[in-house]
Amino acid sequence: MKKWSVKISGIAVMAGLFCLMAMGTAEAYDQDDLDRLLYTNLCFGCNLEGASLAKANLRGATLLRTNLRGANLIGADLSRAFLSKANLRGADLGGADLREADLVEADLFGANLRGADLFGANLRGADLREADLSGASLSAAKLTGADLSGSTWTDGRRCAGGSIGRCW
Repeated sequence: MKKWSVKISGIAVMAGLFCLMAMGTAEAYDQDDLDRLLYTNLCFGCNLEGASLAKANLRGATLLRTNLRGANLIGADLSRAFLSKANLRGADLGGADLREADLVEADLFGANLRGADLFGANLRGADLREADLSGASLSAAKLTGADLSGSTWTDGRRCAGGSIGRCW
C-alpha cells in the first residue's frame, strides 16, 4: 500500500471515531423544553431525557407524559408534582421529595428511588420493576396495580416476580 493511502485511511478512521464519540456525548433533551419547565413549572409531553435537574425546585410541576428517561433528579423537590404516564426509566431520583406526587402509570423501570420520600404518592399502575426503593419512605403511598417485580424494597429485600401492589 502506498504511504499516502495509509495516511488517508488513518485520517478517515480518526474522523469516524471522533464522530462516534461526539454522538455519545450529545444530550437528548430539548433545551427549549427544559427552559419552559424551569420558567413555568409546566412541561406536558416534553423531552427531558437525560436532563440534569438535581436539587431542582419542581414542587407542583406538571410533567404529564414527559420523557425524563435517565434524568438526574437527585434531591429534587417534586412534591405534589403531576408525573402521570411520565417516562422515568433509569432516572436517578435518589433522595428526591415526591410527597403526594401523582405518578399514576408512570414508567419507573430501573429507576433509583433510594432514600426518596414518597409519602402519600399515587403510584397506581406504575411500572417499578427493577427499581431501587431501599430506604425510601412509602408511608400512605398508593401502590394499587403497581408492578414491583424485581425491585429492591425499602428494607433491602428483592421483590419476587409478579409482585403487584406490594412486595412479595
